[in-house]
Amino acid sequence: MDKFTLYHTEGCHLCEQALALLNAHLNSEQIILRDIVEELELVEKYQYTIPVVANKNNQELGWPFDEQKLKEFIN
Repeated sequence: MDKFTLYHTEGCHLCEQALALLNAHLNSEQIILRDIVEELELVEKYQYTIPVVANKNNQELGWPFDEQKLKEFIN
């Protein structure tokens, strides 16, 4: 079972939308949530681009994405 990381932060309405899309297509065990404010390196990398979904190969899907783009990325 592949896992996907959602880079997000609290209070980000786009991040909430991205999480809802992920929840519609993945089991909760497949979703790893990483709040970028917990690590300075993540803030520097993602502060202007969250939400971002990453797969096990470190490929990333940045916002904006819709259900179709997410399904293609997951598969």
